[in-house]
Amino acid sequence: MKILVPVDGSLASKNAVAEAIKIAKKDNGSIKLITVVDFHALAAATGEVYVAIVKQMGEDADILLNSIINETDFGGLYVEREVLTGRAYEEILRAAEDEKFDMIVMGNRGFSRIKRFFVGSVTQRVISEATCPVLVVHTEAEE
Repeated sequence: MKILVPVDGSLASKNAVAEAIKIAKKDNGSIKLITVVDFHALAAATGEVYVAIVKQMGEDADILLNSIINETDFGGLYVEREVLTGRAYEEILRAAEDEKFDMIVMGNRGFSRIKRFFVGSVTQRVISEATCPVLVVHTEAEE
């Protein structure tokens, strides 16, 4: 079973990773962790400021994925990671369909240091439009 897990560093997404591990272990599956950097939110930034913010957001996303992988016991499961850019729900749905994931496991809401990525509306869009099952792990978001 191929499981896609969108993460943003929130408690909700960390709990989604833990749940995905349980499922993958039962089904001899694999996990792909993704995080989405949404540059659309930077419409007001220009020039060097824009470039600096984009660079920092990408670096932060990469650090996030590395920290989750380094701090989590995946119990020998095959784990991939990828930083995507775009609108969160669109990139989650695109990844799920393009790579033919069997399931998406995600938190019900979350946060990012720079911007909220995974709010209820993102989860709702993924649930509504995904072509595979979506398991939503309900956890209060960190404030």
